[in-house]
Amino acid sequence: MARRYDSRTTIFSPEGRLYQIEYAMEAISHAGTVLGVLAKDGVVLAAEKKVTGKLLDLSIVKEGGYGGSGEKIFLVNNNVITGVAGINADANSIINYARSAAQRHLFSYNEDIPVEQLTQQLCDLKQGYTQYGGLRPFGVSLLYAGYDPHYEFQLYHSDPSGNYSGWKATCIGANNGTAQSLLKQEYKDDISLEDAIALVIKVMSKTMDSTTLGSEKLEFATLTIDKATKQPRAKIYRPAEVDTLLEKHGIAKKSDDEEMK
Repeated sequence: MARRYDSRTTIFSPEGRLYQIEYAMEAISHAGTVLGVLAKDGVVLAAEKKVTGKLLDLSIVKEGGYGGSGEKIFLVNNNVITGVAGINADANSIINYARSAAQRHLFSYNEDIPVEQLTQQLCDLKQGYTQYGGLRPFGVSLLYAGYDPHYEFQLYHSDPSGNYSGWKATCIGANNGTAQSLLKQEYKDDISLEDAIALVIKVMSKTMDSTTLGSEKLEFATLTIDKATKQPRAKIYRPAEVDTLLEKHGIAKKSDDEEMK
């Protein structure tokens, strides 16, 4: 029955379903895990990298400056970072749109764009791609971690349909059901940033498909308030910093020599 109604996004099935949107969500459920946790003094994002290999040139990532972009986590504005799960080419297009929207707001009002406003603008774009013929939905979900003076630290999730929602802790991508269950058990409303980092690492270690956790398979980022300037400070960790963080919490990839022993 589905085959008669899934050729276009503008056709409803008799049950009232839009199959192309459901297929886009199914593609996201097979993507690398992205996890976000909201703390009282910051937001933590972590993502599982799928594109790995010994011949992959990571020199730009290793030598990159403070903040920036990786495969799964992107700096959108001074006050917003995003984690993406799904088709990376679609994600790049949305991230570029988000960065332009943030800069237009900054140019017009001389202030960083409110997090929910940016999320809403992106969701309006994504919803348009589900309503007009000749288009296909974006095959990507995003987690937005941000800060603004109105609602302070925030964490939002949006999907290909154009819906978005605010969360204290959530997960998208592969094994998101297992991660959600762990977060429900472990999360506390007054969690600190350090405890949130420990929680994210613990959940990622139990939900990622790989048996070992290392910088070649994990991206990590935090959003906090700079104590000196009182402005939001986004930090996307370099590979060496990710390894140091994992060692600090007792979850690090063993070297080949140690594994031989």
